[in-house]
Amino acid sequence: MKILAVDTALGACSVALLDDEQTLAHIFEAMDRGHAERLAPMVEEAMRAAGVEFSALARLAVTIGPGTFTGQRVGLAFMRGLRLALKIPLVGTTTLEIMAAEAAAETGLPKAAAIHDARRDEAYLLLKDGADVKLPPIVLPFAQAVERIHAFGPCALAGTGAAAAFERLGGRYNLSSVRQPDALWVARQAQMMPEPKTVPGPLYLRAPDAKLPGGRSIGQPSGP
Repeated sequence: MKILAVDTALGACSVALLDDEQTLAHIFEAMDRGHAERLAPMVEEAMRAAGVEFSALARLAVTIGPGTFTGQRVGLAFMRGLRLALKIPLVGTTTLEIMAAEAAAETGLPKAAAIHDARRDEAYLLLKDGADVKLPPIVLPFAQAVERIHAFGPCALAGTGAAAAFERLGGRYNLSSVRQPDALWVARQAQMMPEPKTVPGPLYLRAPDAKLPGGRSIGQPSGP
């Protein structure tokens, strides 16, 4: 089964094309902005490098968040459009679960925590033990996130908050190299997921920082 996966939700833009266990193409670029301009050319590069036509794809996959307000929407909008054009399933998965899965594989540990800087002295957090998500994505003060990891026990650490958490937690924990989600792991996760019955949408854990005139958040209704 050929799967095309993308991630634009946080501080990177990545594309991966898999055929069952074989990686046909993989591009990963760290970036804080410019995802919208880079994504389509990156997908074209990956498909061309692999020599695969879009009509040969059986499934699509994308990260749904948590992430930046704009970044989440870039990947989702692109893949939802591709889903309509190709008439194939689109699987959504969270950025934190992807990072936790990669960190567990890198370190060889069954348990992993993805802790990512959410600004405002807060963190996005997910706890995973094997295939089971013990704590779904949540946003909370950074100190409380570290406390949750401490209670979870020794594990692999991933995300932009991992190094700071490791300093507080000590050597019983394993600091992985994973700082951003990667579409390669999005594709691998999508291979194991059932065909979705609905179209994935963005996962927002809090309102966006940007405000419209009058103080309303983007996406907040203007009426009563």
